[in-house]
Amino acid sequence: MMTSQYDDLTNAALLALAHRALSRYPAALQGKLSLLCRSENATFLLEAAGKRYALRLHRGNYHQRADILSELHWLDALRETGIVVPQALADRQGQNVQDLRLADGSLRHAVLFDWIEGEMPGTDVDPRAFQDLGQITARLHQHSKSWQKPAGFQRIIWDHHTMVSPQSHWGDWRDAPGLPRADCGVVEQAIVRIGEELAGFGKDPSRYGLIHADLRLTNLLQHKGETRVIDFDDCGMGWYLHDLAAAISFVEHHPRAAEWIENWIKGYEQVAHISDAELALVPTLLIQRRIQLLAWVGSHAQTAMALSLGPQWANHSVRLCHRYLETSELPVGA
Repeated sequence: MMTSQYDDLTNAALLALAHRALSRYPAALQGKLSLLCRSENATFLLEAAGKRYALRLHRGNYHQRADILSELHWLDALRETGIVVPQALADRQGQNVQDLRLADGSLRHAVLFDWIEGEMPGTDVDPRAFQDLGQITARLHQHSKSWQKPAGFQRIIWDHHTMVSPQSHWGDWRDAPGLPRADCGVVEQAIVRIGEELAGFGKDPSRYGLIHADLRLTNLLQHKGETRVIDFDDCGMGWYLHDLAAAISFVEHHPRAAEWIENWIKGYEQVAHISDAELALVPTLLIQRRIQLLAWVGSHAQTAMALSLGPQWANHSVRLCHRYLETSELPVGA
């Protein structure tokens, strides 16, 4: 099932729209566009004058222009601290965000970024790669807690309602392919318990603030001993340790997931401290993320990522919900 949480434009239509956006940039940035991936947005590789760039074409019904500008403000601030993140390039009018009107009157936005070099680690690497992920996440959190946001700053809200309710940002988890109706009750029970745990935990600024919200290995690049971070499109207000849950997105059921979590925490603690109260909430945040991803898979069922998960992914999700409800173990692993 494809919903409004997914862009229904064809690849050809997206490419034509990307060319419209590109036409607004200087001659040195004119070149060949090729589609890299489709997820929340369509991302294109631009090859121009011997250099590479990334053009992000936003889907409708997700971020407003002010949201995107706020993301770019955070990227600029992070770059000033020495963290390597993408930089948006200005068009001939000095604009970093393009407004593109479609024939039906709807509005789309596009941003052209410089290309960040680096190798993307995979889940088959040494689990210590998750230590790097934990370390860079801690640095982002430290910056988030101390940074004075500019006037008008606004980003998407990630909380219990916007993640796992039927009206969540990514759709209804019940639409996940392969999810038996008979198993929906167990997921609903988990959602109720998650809500109770999070209500008690609260949103104190020491626990809840501006986060990347999708900081997994696919958004981490390693280059000449330096760790770099990309894809801040989902950054918004959420629980800081949601970034830990996001680190193992889609592979929570992997036999080594607990080992990855252990290494992430070890890396984080080398930079910043995680309180006992936050550690106690990790199982809740992990299962909430998995249920959030059920919604994503349901609304993005035809994407390469969703198709790669296989027919048992929803069943594994239900199994992990049982583990969360019935044991004190982390709801991860085989």
